[in-house]
Order: sequence, then structure tokens, then C-alpha cells
Amino acid sequence: MPRDQDRLSTDRGLGMQREITRRDFVQGVAVGGAGALAAALWPLPGAQADALPAAAQDLAGYYPPRLTGLRGSHPGSFEAAHALRDAQAPPPAQALDEDYDLVVVGAGLSGLAAAHFYRERAPGARVLLLDNHDDFGGHAKRNEFELDGQLRLLNGGTLLIDSPRPYSAVPDRLLRTLGIDVPALVASTQHPDFYAGLGLGVGVFLDRDTFGADHLAAGYGTRPWREFVADAPLSAAAKHDVERVEAGTIDFWRGQPSTEKKRRLMKMSYRAYLRDVVRVDAAVLAFYQSRTQGEWGVGADAVSALDAWGIGLPGFRGLRLEAGSIPGMGFTPAGYADTGGSPRLHFPDGNATIARALVRHLIPAAVPGTTIEDLVTARVDYARLDEAVAPVRLRLSSTVVGVRHDGPAASAARTIVSYARDGRTCSVRARHCVLACYNMMIPYLVPELPASQQAALHQLVKTPLVYTSVAVRNWRAWAKLGVRQIYAPGCYHTQAHLNFTVDIGAYRSPRSPDEPTLIWMTKTPCKPGLPEHEQNKVGRAELLATPFEVFEREIRGQLGRMLGPGGFDPAADITAITVNRWPHGYAPENNSLFDPDLPESERPHVRGRARFHRIAIANSDAGGGAYTDVAIEQAHRAVTELVGA
Repeated sequence: MPRDQDRLSTDRGLGMQREITRRDFVQGVAVGGAGALAAALWPLPGAQADALPAAAQDLAGYYPPRLTGLRGSHPGSFEAAHALRDAQAPPPAQALDEDYDLVVVGAGLSGLAAAHFYRERAPGARVLLLDNHDDFGGHAKRNEFELDGQLRLLNGGTLLIDSPRPYSAVPDRLLRTLGIDVPALVASTQHPDFYAGLGLGVGVFLDRDTFGADHLAAGYGTRPWREFVADAPLSAAAKHDVERVEAGTIDFWRGQPSTEKKRRLMKMSYRAYLRDVVRVDAAVLAFYQSRTQGEWGVGADAVSALDAWGIGLPGFRGLRLEAGSIPGMGFTPAGYADTGGSPRLHFPDGNATIARALVRHLIPAAVPGTTIEDLVTARVDYARLDEAVAPVRLRLSSTVVGVRHDGPAASAARTIVSYARDGRTCSVRARHCVLACYNMMIPYLVPELPASQQAALHQLVKTPLVYTSVAVRNWRAWAKLGVRQIYAPGCYHTQAHLNFTVDIGAYRSPRSPDEPTLIWMTKTPCKPGLPEHEQNKVGRAELLATPFEVFEREIRGQLGRMLGPGGFDPAADITAITVNRWPHGYAPENNSLFDPDLPESERPHVRGRARFHRIAIANSDAGGGAYTDVAIEQAHRAVTELVGA
């Protein structure tokens, strides 16, 4: 059969021709391509209107959480920023008659928290938040579906309240101010053992392209290892090596103190540890290569063995490592193994609930209700986010393209913030400005920053990732195969999970395999063998060049191969797909394999976040950690720099 006909036949089998909620739309308008958007970014001179027309968010029915197709960094959210990066200067901005105490660039968790902390110090302050996306929350996005008349939610970005360190006083106090009592909510809303009660565990899918045959093994971590790998397409030596990694108790460095072992692990990758110390078969290296991607966005070749131990990955039992820092080194503890971490709480839409709680706190008219329980099912009134009479305004689809002082930086009384929206450039004035956006964009927004600070900001390369939500008619195949989660080390998406079981307020998770549900899939594009940040750049380029059709085909094909033996039909069973694409995803963290061991004060994120007169810098980038508590702490620091404690 000719190749095109073969592809067409395969696509029909996958259901690519089915009319489901999946195509590339921005507020109901089909997107023809990034080029068409970019061509209209900068208007011709004189194209500014005397009065700005109503924006999409001000119109009835505007509700981006229900949009599907390509989300996350969606078409229309990044083109103006890329034009600025490529030295395409915007035309002079139309000065609006708007003057604020604070303008916040970025309405993610850090930006929203900055607005809160500022008004906490100045209760009457007027604040404007500007965000390039069509929804607020930054990476804390909400994916909302109606399946058989039932509300179903999933995180489009930040998954949960969780940190490898205990939460400090600042983020803990903010959560409590918002009505988020983490221990109480963990006890009353989370059902982590529900699927286990049905006999569903963790599975591993070995794909034919990587391992020679498609094979799903259920019971990872609960069945005896020899039994778990018995039918896997692995050699006898590889099967034995999996058992050694998972259950072995050999101390490969007997006689050495724990601190010395940790020094050695800090400077070798997890892959190198398995290859050169544990000495496993090459197929076993492939088996574990993707285990680190969910936490760091790169594979085992670019994550230290110490960090792998810190989050509980296997292979270290025999070393008997002790918790604690390495004396004499600028070393942060190795995650949960050293600190115990923070409590873990997953809202049905991930940390989008925190973003919504902040918006309700700042703009009460936009979000009905009074409790966290009723917030989860509340429908935000987006038309109330940017009302002229409100002390806090939130303006979406507004990409900031310039921030400068109104006069000499050292003596200026105001900043001027310019942004692009709907083919126009506009500017507003503010006493202070907090940049809670991607740090690597800040040198383009504020070209008057010192060169050394710009260089530090450019070093902060973020990690690309994809969080995919797939709506399905039922989850019978998962129940039949005995899995709730599948690790697929060689596949396009390396993880697939049944939606988390959470009951809060009026929201109830499905309990029967006959009910429709959502599947959460993750992908972190990277290029093994390169340094971490080079892998990030390759992955970012891949994401921006990948059309939705490719994502859909890969999703359908992978779920069909993994779950087909349980009766899953991707053509009939998939009802909606949302791909949350984040070319700039996780904030960069110190990587002991590639980054020099510098004192905290000399690290790029610290040098890059220095206050520049009336401009301060927040976001998790500035804290060197891809966690919600870090984003909140950095918002607090930035506001404190501007207005004091």
C-alpha cells in the first residue's frame, strides 16, 4: 500500500476523522497559522483608535477554561514576544489615561500573589495585572470539561501543592489567608487509595520501537520483581538487572562515609550511576531513562544520581545514605529524602484553584462564592476582571513589550508599561512595576538594565513540557488491565494517569469504570546526550513546530497500543483532547552536573532578580525552583523591595 494511503488507513482506525472537541481555536475562531498572527502584531502608524474597542474577555460567554485543542502557550500568546526578541520593535504606544500604583506583568501565581502583597501593605492601591494569555493563572491553568452532564476538571499546568522542602511562613500564611487549610483539605478531599482499592496499580509499557515488542506489565512496585518482568521483552540479564536496581542491597562503595558517597552521586548522572556503578544492561538504561522527566523535564542522563535518590528513585538502597547537607559545599538538600518535603494536596484543576482564590480575593465581583469548596465549581465572570471602577484590574491577551522609567531611572516617579493587544500597542503609567513574567524575556522588556544583570537573566533557560488532558467515554480498559497509571519510557508521552480522585464541595470524581473520565498524559521533549539547557532549547523548538494534528495522532496511537488489549478503541472512546503546550515550562534549578558550585548570592537567578529602581522581579525563575511556594516567596520579596515590609 502506498505510504499516503497507509497513513490514511491508520488515521481512520485511530479516529482522526472523528468530529470531537480538539481543533485549534482561539475563542471560537480558527487559527490559520502563526504567520498570519505575526503579520498583524504591529499596526501601521496612525492605526491607533481614540477609544479602545471591547476586548474578547469583556464579552458575554467568554470562558477559556472550556477551550480545547492547543492550550498552554496557545496561538496568539507568544508571537508579539517573539517579534520583540527578534528585534522587531513595536510602534509608539497609544498612552491610555490610566495611572496605577502598581502594574504587574504576568498574572500567574507569582504575579497574583504580588498584587495581594502590595495591597496588603497599601490597602487602597490601584493595581493592573497584564497577561499575554487568554486566561489567568500562568502555568496554573484549568482544563474544564462537561462529560455526560458532569463537570470534570484537570490541571493544564501546575499539578499540586507540593515541594521538596517544607513550606515557609510566607506561602503558608498566604494559603491560609485564601482559606486553603492544607492539612484539613488533605484529610477531607483526597482519596489516594481509591484505585488501589479496585486492584489498580502502576503499569509499565515497553514499546516495540525501543524494546522490540509492545508489552504492558501491571503491578510495578507491588508484584515480586521476578514475576513483574517475567514476560517483558527483555533478556534474562536485563530482567535480573531490573530486580537488582529495584530490590538490591549491595553497598557499591562500602566503607565510605555517607557524605562522600553523596559527593560522588552529586557529580554523576543517574544514568551513569546505573551504567558504571550498578552495571546494568543497556535495555535497563532505556527502562529508567525517562523516570526523571516528570520532575526535571530531562532524562536520567542529565539529572544527578543524588537528585534521583532525593526523590526516591531506585538503585540506592544498599548505599544507606543519610539525610543532610554536604559540609563545605554550597549544596541544597537532595529533595524529600533530606527534608521530608511539604504536604501534598491536589485540587481537581491543580493549582488553578489557588489562582482562582487569589483572583476572588483581589476582584471579588468576578468570582462568586466565599469558600474553597464552592470555588472549585464556581464559574468566573471574566467580564468583571477589568472594570474601570475596580481597584484591581486584570487584562488578558495583553503582551507587555516594554517597561521603562518615566525619566532618569534613579529619580523617576513613575514607570511606563507598554503592551500589545488586538493589533494595537498601548501604554499605562504606574508608581511601581513587578515583572512576574519569564526571566529570559526581561532584558528585551527593560533594555536599560545593567548588562551584567541582563546576562544573568539570559542564563535562566526554562524547561519545556506538555500536559495533555484526554476525555474518554469510560475507563473499563484500565480496570480490566489492572492499571491506574502507566509509565511508558520509550513513548511520545512518558506518563499516563487516570484522573485523580478528589471530592470537594459539589465536585465529585467518578467511581465506576463505566463513567466518563479524564486521562492526564505528560511529555517533556528533550535531546539526550546534550547539557540540560541545550536539551531544553531543542525541546522548545520542537514544541513550537509541532501542530495539533501530530499530538492527536500520537495520543490516539499510544493509548490504543497500551490499552487496546483491555478493549480500548481510540476512535470510539476519545471524546475531547486538550494539549497544554509549555515551551517555557519549569523554572530552571541548579544542576550539579552542569552548573558551577557557586555561593547563593552569585547564582544567576539571584543576580538576575536585583531590583532596578521602581522595577522589581518575581516568579519562580527568580527563586531557582519550579514550585508554587517559590513563586509566592519571590512575589513577597519583590514587593518588599519596592514598598518595604
